[in-house]
Amino acid sequence: MRFTRDDRLLFIGDSVTDTGRDRRDPTSLGDGYVRMIAEALPSPATVVNKGCDGDRVHDLEARWATDVLALTPSVVTVLIGINDTWRRYDRGLLSPVPEFEASLARVLIVTEERCGAPLFVMTPFLLPAGPGQETWFEDLAPRIDAVVRTATAHGATVVRTDLALARAAEVYGAAAIAPDGVHPSPLGHRVVARTWLAAAATVRGRTSSERL
Repeated sequence: MRFTRDDRLLFIGDSVTDTGRDRRDPTSLGDGYVRMIAEALPSPATVVNKGCDGDRVHDLEARWATDVLALTPSVVTVLIGINDTWRRYDRGLLSPVPEFEASLARVLIVTEERCGAPLFVMTPFLLPAGPGQETWFEDLAPRIDAVVRTATAHGATVVRTDLALARAAEVYGAAAIAPDGVHPSPLGHRVVARTWLAAAATVRGRTSSERL
């Protein structure tokens, strides 16, 4: 995508987006895919990371006005969902898929109405690494379907990070991509960044994915 210095690209999500960003520093991008994308862009656009460790979709919706709308972004990218699944299995906290989908739809709608910003929605993912993680797909698979369905319904560009990481795992092994099944390694984050850049290329022409 081509950007100018007036553009603001905002990324929001959970720990996969957060990656240790300094909350006291609004310019901090963390150490993951958001930083890699920022470094790959051949333009002076502003990149903002609003990921927060542990967020589920209702947490994201609760802070949407302050962390997204108030910043008037030019492009918004959302990655959410794995904690909505994970908390079911480690804490017994349910996030029914219809409610999850409705919450995601609300934030996309309000962003369309208030910002008119192009939307990118990244699919949550899992590369099973620990005992019992395979069973998570009972909850995660319909959640991924809901993400794709909702994003498509609201004209967002769908970024299939789940498929890209699964393909990478076939080449490098799952442990090399996401050692705990959820959080990408540096190589995994590079795959996520490349996947976003490739998706962005379909929207506004050429990107600098070759820099990654």
